Formats: sequence, C-alpha cells, structure tokens
Amino acid sequence: MKQRDYYFDNAKFILIFFVVFGHLLRSFIEDNEMIYNIYKVIYTFHMPAFILVSGFFARGFNKKGYVMKIAKKLILPYFIFQLIYSIFYYFLYSKSTFTIDPLNPHWSLWFLISLFCWHLMLIGFARLSAPIGLLIAFGLGLGVGYVDWISNYLSLSRTFVFFPLFLLGYHLTKDHIKILTRPSFKIGALVAFTVVFLGFYLNPEIDYKWLLGSKPYSMMEAASISSMFTRLSFYLLSLLMVFSFLTIVPKKQYFFTDLGKNTLYVYLLHGFFVRTFRESEVQNFFHSPERFILLAFIALVLTFLLSSKYAAALAQPLIEFKTSRINRLKIRFAAIVRFYRRKLLSQ
Repeated sequence: MKQRDYYFDNAKFILIFFVVFGHLLRSFIEDNEMIYNIYKVIYTFHMPAFILVSGFFARGFNKKGYVMKIAKKLILPYFIFQLIYSIFYYFLYSKSTFTIDPLNPHWSLWFLISLFCWHLMLIGFARLSAPIGLLIAFGLGLGVGYVDWISNYLSLSRTFVFFPLFLLGYHLTKDHIKILTRPSFKIGALVAFTVVFLGFYLNPEIDYKWLLGSKPYSMMEAASISSMFTRLSFYLLSLLMVFSFLTIVPKKQYFFTDLGKNTLYVYLLHGFFVRTFRESEVQNFFHSPERFILLAFIALVLTFLLSSKYAAALAQPLIEFKTSRINRLKIRFAAIVRFYRRKLLSQ
C-alpha cells in the first residue's frame, strides 16, 4: 500500500513540473521548432495524466455531503483565484478597465471548474458499466467539437473532451497499475516517447491546439466528419502517452515524493511567475539549447519552492481555508527558538 502512495505522489510531482515547464516553454514555440516539438510531446500526457489520476482517486461520491465537500475544495478556490488573477492581469497588462468574468476561467483555472464538473458527472456515469460509460463519454468528447458555442466559457469544451480520461481513471484499479508498471514495459514506454517526438518532428504542421481540447472544430479547421477522427487520433495518442508515462514513474520514496501532495498549490500559484516571465525581458535570454536546459532547471526549482511546506502554509488559507500548516510551522519555529535560547543560557 505504501508503494502505491509513493507511486502516485511521484507521478503528481513529475507531472506538475511538466505543467510549469510547458507553460514556460510556451513563449518560444513559434521561434524554435525543437522547442515546439518538445512542447507538443509534453501536452500529449501531462494534463491527461493528471486528469486520469484525479479520476483514480475520485471515490465516495455516494457519501452524504460529497457535492458540498468538492464545491468547497474546488469552486471556492476557483472564484478566489479568478478574482486574484483578474487583479493581477489588470496591473500586469496595464489594462484601462478592470473587469471580472467569473464564468470565463483565467488560463489554468479551467482545471478547477472542469474537475468539479467531472465529479458531478461521475455520479451518473458510475452507475453504468465501464464499457458503456466510456463509450458515451468518448462520444460526447468527439461530438462536442461540432457545437461552436462550446469553448472556454465555463470550461465546457475541456470538461467534455477530457472527461473520458477522468472516467477511465475512475475505472482503473491498483491491479491495473501494478500490471502497467511492470519493468518489462518500461522500454516500450521510452520507445513510445521517442516515436511520438519523431512523429511531431517529421510532421511540423500538426497543430498543438488539438491537444488543448478547448476549442470547437470550426476554430481549428473547417468542421467535417474528418474532424471527429482527428480528435479520436489525439485521444489514442494521449492514452498511449499517459500509459507510457505511468509505466516509467518510480515507485520508491524519494526526496521529492512528499511534495507530490501539494500539486494544487503549484498549479494555482505558478501562473503569477509564468505570466510575469512572459512579459519580462528575461525571456529574451533563452535562445539556445543549453539555455533551455537552464529553463527546465528554473521550472524544477519553482516547482520545489511552490510545493514546499512554507509556500503551502502561506497559501493554505486561500486554497483550503485552513491555517493548520502555518500553525504547525509556528509551533516548530517556537520549539527551535526555545531550544537555542536554552542552549545560549546554558553556556
């Protein structure tokens, strides 16, 4: 049981690093073909894997107070950070007017509102058999692309497009994960990553926007029957990459394992740094391969800092509406002060 806990915490930490790194890379995809390919590879699995893992842990929806519990966990932080980001963007972009649209999520906040909707949808879909439920979910994800008014508003497009991955995660068991993480599969997973990268490299015309799931078909191409098959192919690609990623996730405890419990903090907070980076002159420094390696290191450091117990303690009142983390830090700090005070007095 311990290994499973370590495994998923490892997976979440690595995934949130790729979220941060992918967002930092966004500034360079138009100017550097190699970076554009790496960016597309990252987007084939990082959020799909997060969504699948979220579905894996989506249990207890039949319990009393379940909806209110997830509303407090997801919707309240959504509205708070929607307001905070609105203020932040007003000053960052020197906007002439200040507006708040609570139903049109800022940037990465779509995940909170979609995750809430997936939990609600699961209440109904969990009553269906896995094959029937998944067939309907994928059908909705494919069909919603033909509805032009479904896009970023209320994160409706992503909610329907990515729900099959959430539902699939819900139907996975620990035995499935155990099979998936067999050592014999690791080479195949690495081969899959290599082949997908080469596929993007040899076909640079592939539009990364298909991986976002945020737009109707008409905004990416002339909507036709083939559009549905294009999205289906991206579904298959993401599934391949998600399972390949999960195959190579380490199962032992490492120095970063416990930080995997704080990925929501990183997700909500890193946008302030990434958006500031995009508007600064600092990004002009990154124009060569070795400097993009430095950018990956910066993303890793930022992930460590924002998932640390100190960042979590400061942000917990806004995200979880609790002060338990900062209280523990106060107690620990007071104990340290008392220890050194006694040590000084004893000399």
